[in-house]
Amino acid sequence: MRLLLSLFSIMTILASCQPARTNEPALNPGLPIVLTNVAYGDDTAQRLDVYLPPNRGVQETPVMILVHGGGWTGGNKSEFTAYIEDFRTRMPQYAFINVNYRLVNGSTVLLPEQQADIASVLRFVRSNAARYGVNGQKVVLLGASAGAHLALLQAYREPDPGIRAVVDFFGPTDLVAMAEKPWHPLVPLALQTVLGKTYGEDREAYRAASPLWHVKPGAPPTLILQGGADPVVHPAQSRALADRLEGAGVPHELELYPSARHGWQGATLQRSFDTVQRFLERHVR
Repeated sequence: MRLLLSLFSIMTILASCQPARTNEPALNPGLPIVLTNVAYGDDTAQRLDVYLPPNRGVQETPVMILVHGGGWTGGNKSEFTAYIEDFRTRMPQYAFINVNYRLVNGSTVLLPEQQADIASVLRFVRSNAARYGVNGQKVVLLGASAGAHLALLQAYREPDPGIRAVVDFFGPTDLVAMAEKPWHPLVPLALQTVLGKTYGEDREAYRAASPLWHVKPGAPPTLILQGGADPVVHPAQSRALADRLEGAGVPHELELYPSARHGWQGATLQRSFDTVQRFLERHVR
């Protein structure tokens, strides 16, 4: 069980760990600002880092929310921290929000609590948009692995025109298929840990937790990046999502790296960042 869950893992102002207040004064929009470990909830896991560009404004500055992976049970926002400067160089007009969320523990925190955390992050960004000098209705969600699953769920479950695009790095998209035709014998047990019930006990819960089953016309443009040799999230998950998006008429791209596994570095990573940049230039205006 631990083996499978581990497979899924893969100018500065220091903020205190107190929840941000929306009545605090606006931050100087002419300066680049970093706020670390800002609370968006009462749990110690509900923390985020804020990266604000210089010369920003509430109309022109989009926001990218970064959601880390870790098999729903592990990982933290430091996984994306190393790439923030690359993102800021490539997309200097963006503000970036790098988030932690509560991790599944098999009892008090399950997938619904994580979904609630991502929704809370979105509300937090919008309630602080004026203070931060960003456009809370021009949001991109980007996640990796389990974080991509959570980002896709947030993007697809309810219509939200303020989510302009979603970027999926090798995220699970169809938990129903994972339960019915697992590519590893421990997949069903891992999903049971995350959802708190077996597929046989509550098939609808698995469907409700599957981004693919929420795709409908009008969903945000979606970029899917997938390793063809991924042993953790089968490439069929990404292909199935692309097919569903195609059927719904949702703008999308699937970029498959045939020899890549669950995550990649070097030239392949830079190529994928190039793809993200081009995709967002086309779809977020």
